[in-house]
Parts: sequence; C-alpha cells; structure tokens
Amino acid sequence: MTVEDLLTEDLIEGLVEAANRGVSIKLAGVSAEVQDRIQDAIPGATMFESLWVWSDTSAGRLMMVDGRKTLVSALVNDEDASPTDPRSETAIWGEGETNSLVVVLKAIFTWESGRAANQTYGDTRFFELQTFIGMVGCGTPQGAARFKFRRGEDYGPHGDTHLRAVKQFDSRDLIDGFHDATEQLVSQIQSESSFRRPITAAIDVTTIPYYGDVDGMPMVSGTMNNEERAFKFATLCVVERNIPLVLAVEPVRESSPWDENPPSQIHRVVRRLVQRAKEHVPIEMVLCDREFDSMRVFQTLSNLDVNYLIPKRITSSEREVIEQMEEYDQEVAVESASVHVEAGSHPMQFLYVPSTSGEGTTVFATNLRVGPDEAETFCRRYSRRWQIENEYKSIKGNFLAKISSKDYRIRLFCFVFAVLLYNIWRLTDFLLKAGVDGEMDYAPVLTAGECVELVASALIPPD
Repeated sequence: MTVEDLLTEDLIEGLVEAANRGVSIKLAGVSAEVQDRIQDAIPGATMFESLWVWSDTSAGRLMMVDGRKTLVSALVNDEDASPTDPRSETAIWGEGETNSLVVVLKAIFTWESGRAANQTYGDTRFFELQTFIGMVGCGTPQGAARFKFRRGEDYGPHGDTHLRAVKQFDSRDLIDGFHDATEQLVSQIQSESSFRRPITAAIDVTTIPYYGDVDGMPMVSGTMNNEERAFKFATLCVVERNIPLVLAVEPVRESSPWDENPPSQIHRVVRRLVQRAKEHVPIEMVLCDREFDSMRVFQTLSNLDVNYLIPKRITSSEREVIEQMEEYDQEVAVESASVHVEAGSHPMQFLYVPSTSGEGTTVFATNLRVGPDEAETFCRRYSRRWQIENEYKSIKGNFLAKISSKDYRIRLFCFVFAVLLYNIWRLTDFLLKAGVDGEMDYAPVLTAGECVELVASALIPPD
C-alpha cells in the first residue's frame, strides 16, 4: 500500500520482477490513474480498496510479506520536502505471526466487500460508519446524517448508499471475514497460559426480533412465544474467566410454516461452530442449554473429539428415575447410556443432581465418565454458561446498530459486525489487564461503555 508520490518507477519494476517469479501481489491505496498503470505493467496484480484511511494523514507506504513481515513508513518532514528524500520518510518494522504490528495490519486485508474499483467511497468509510452507528445506538439514516455532520458532507456515504453496500457482502464471505478477523485477534493472546490449554466453550442461539410479513422470509423463525418472530444467530464463546471472546458465528435457518426450509438440523450448526473455533484454540468442553438436547448433537460433539455437558429435557424415562431416587432418598444418581445415530455411536451418562434453584432434580448429559460422588461438583461447571447471556446483552446493548430493515443480509451484517466490535473491546480489556497488573478475571477493567466513548470520539474528532 502506498501514497501516490512514493510509487516510483523503480518500485514498479521491482514488482514486475517479483510477479515474473510467481509472487502473488496485492496493491492498494493509490489513485485510479496509478492503478491503471500498475495493471498494464503487472496484469496479475490484484488491486483492492484498502481498509486504511490515507487522506489527511502523514502515511507513507506499507509492505507485508507472506503475512509475517511488515514495514510501515510515515512522512515526517514538512509538505515542502521532497517525498523521495530519504530524510522525509521514517519507518518501523515487525516480524512474526504474533507480532502486534503484523497482527493489526493483517486485519486490514480482511473484510473486503468485492465492490467495484471505481466506487465513490472505499470500504473503510462504510466500516467506520457501521462502527459509529452501532456504538451510538441509532439507525442508519440518523447515524449517517450525524456522521456526515461531524466529519464533513463528502466524508461518508448517505444512509441508503451504506445499506446498498452492505447488501453486497455475501453471507458466507461475511462469516469467513469474521473468522479471519478473529484469527488475528486470537493470535495476539495465544501465548497466554489460558490459550495454551484446551478451553471451555458455550454454544447458544440468540434472537433479533422481526416485525412484519413473514411470507418470503426463509431466515425468519418462530420463538418460544408463538406470536413472536425473529432472526436467529448461533455463537460459540469462550467462558473462561479471563477473556470471553466469541470465536464463531453461524446463522440459524429453521423450518417454519411460511417457508420450504428442511427440518432444523441444529447439530450441523454445532458442527460448523466447533470446527471454526477449533481452528483458533483447542476445545476441551462444550456447554449448551436444553435447546441442544439431541442425540445428533451429542454424537456430533463426540465425533469432533470434545466433551459436552448439556441439561436434558425431563421425559417419562427421566421422571421414573427421579421417582426412584425420591423413594430411596437419593440426591444424586448416575445412569449409563449410549448414543446410536447414523453418524456413529458412543457411551455417555445421565447425571441426576439437585437443581441449583434448590427445588427438584436437574438431569445432565455428558460423554465423560463421572461417578456419583463427583457428579454434583462436575455439573457446577455448567454455571459458567451464564457468561454467554451477558455477552449477548453487551453485543446488543453496546455494539448492535438499531436497524429495522427486513433484509436479512443487512441484519446478518449488523450482528456479525457487532460481535466483532465486542471482541475488539474484550481483547483491548485483556491487553490492558496484562499490561498493568496481570490480574485476570471476568469483570472488565475497561467497560463496554468506556470503549464505546473512546472509539466513537476517535471516529468523530473534536472541532
């Protein structure tokens, strides 16, 4: 990436030689005229819109090699100095996949929309606007107007333009972009002890209310309240004490009376979530709620070589066991069982333990061997799952744009983008703790509200 004045003929010749050696080249941050020059000289080079805002900065140029080495320069002399004067340019470099500079700059190459090269606004302006809209808690028309009022009429797109651009993100490409961005975030902390050992994760489904006609809306689902409708998204989150990141996001497509969707296959959603998350960190245990009480889910998790702890719905079989426990004055019982489905089979257990509410008995399913003496203590691990509910509150309350659009592409983009902002907040909080006193616990030092204030003030600079 470079500003136009620093793209010399020597550099172009060097790029041509590299291309002739089979090097894959991506170039950005130059004018349309210079892009034409480069594409004529290097037909195989890929031109893309940089996610870096170059205007009104002292930026110089950036080089990244194989995603491992970076060199970033800035112009430091007055505007009267020659840009090609070596004394007018200074640079820093970074090396290694976990180097902070490398990690940050690799994120610049993610989340490209694939929009035309001659667009009025680069992708970065849309991402800035989306960040602002999500953090100030307003809709697109109002957010775009407020953003343009503070940054200038020509700085950002109109609300309608923004929505049209958002619709150009393919849903799978969007999920892939989130996955790539999350990989950059996780790489910053993989050296920490908590990420060198297998983690405990929680899977859940959250809803975004939908109001309107459901005809022709295959991604709209029913809810537990039969009169309500919603978009549904599944996530897998870390529920360790120190850094509750969301590692994977999946849209949920259910069968409803108003569409022709096949019957819900929640185990397939679980498979995609765990497969994605295991590319970032090793997973030892997965916690789910009763919505995932399914033999197919149990077998899917077993096939993925992870343990599970999932509360089971009380049916006639479980009720008979509970009645026998009451007859013999037992508080805890362990029942051996097995799963047999088309995807395979494995031994499992049902754990009958006192409910944490103090009334009745709760039944858990697990593929670990747990004895009666340790069953109650083991099932207390499920209490960690409450963190995912707090995460949904933060995502929706602090980072999710207030969108009323019926277009699913817009709703998916807004939710995934909000989760990414949430992850950035949690990573920032983690790095603050690590840098100050090393004390790690779930409670943040930097609150979501404070993070919103900091980022929003950076997007909207003071007069």
